[in-house]
Amino acid sequence: MAAFSRISESKHETPFLRFQSRGWQVNGKTYSWSPPTDVFETDKCLIIKIEIAGMKQSDISIDIEDNYLVVSGTRKESIERRAYYQMEIRFGDFTATIEIPKGLDLENSEADYEDGFLTISIPYTKATNIQIEG
Repeated sequence: MAAFSRISESKHETPFLRFQSRGWQVNGKTYSWSPPTDVFETDKCLIIKIEIAGMKQSDISIDIEDNYLVVSGTRKESIERRAYYQMEIRFGDFTATIEIPKGLDLENSEADYEDGFLTISIPYTKATNIQIEG
């Protein structure tokens, strides 16, 4: 099970739940990419499913920054040089940033990495009943 942590505060402009794609970006010799990500709801929780095969669980970082879930890491490329006919598998640094709505119980979130998919479940907070006297 992966651990969640809160990181530095920053301002994001997007007011709705979405996946923020960075695509390929050249930064010197480093490429940054965003893995395919699904975000959906069940009756009990918000589910975020990210396809990041070929990694160790220890190579994946899950952080909470303001109301954003930030999943990042580095998928290492083979050091062997090859002449590719086709190359679609991305390597290097990746980041997936997902805005999470209010009303979620972040303290009881769970993450599972299995068969190349990272699945994060964030349960909804339970409503509190307040008794009105009078």
